[in-house]
Amino acid sequence: MNVLWILPRRPTRKSRGRGNGRNVIHDSQAGQSLLELALLTPILLLLSLGVVELGRYAYISILVGNAARTGAAYGAQSLTRSADTTGIQTAASNDFQNNGQTGLAVSSTDTCGCDSVGTTTSAACNGLSAGICAAGHWVVIVNVTASGTFTSLFSYPGIPASVTVSKTSSMRVQQQ
Repeated sequence: MNVLWILPRRPTRKSRGRGNGRNVIHDSQAGQSLLELALLTPILLLLSLGVVELGRYAYISILVGNAARTGAAYGAQSLTRSADTTGIQTAASNDFQNNGQTGLAVSSTDTCGCDSVGTTTSAACNGLSAGICAAGHWVVIVNVTASGTFTSLFSYPGIPASVTVSKTSSMRVQQQ
């Protein structure tokens, strides 16, 4: 008697697809999952890098907007501070650098006018003194523009490596 005939036989490739329908792998599907993973991994990696870059751009944009707002808040405290361009630049730059960023450009201007029942007529001003209005009251607004540069981590074809982000904030100056 032959011993090999007594031992249970291992299923052959032909019989592997048969059975009760559970956990059946057909020969034509054996490497399909691995191939799909190999094809989709670079696409998913590029999408995730794009999401990271978009998040970084939004972060820089928020920081530049906050810096402009901080500079405008400094200038809106009084007529003297609205004309203090160095103080406005320092306040905005300090806010930007406190978040670990460098390279912020800040500029500020004053806009003046007479406010009469909600209608503002612009007038020339230097921000140091309030003018006189025949009807209504004198209004001084400080405008601060901050610009920063977003630099991407990787270079993508057709997309610039760096983008300038610019935000403007305007606040009414408190007159005492």
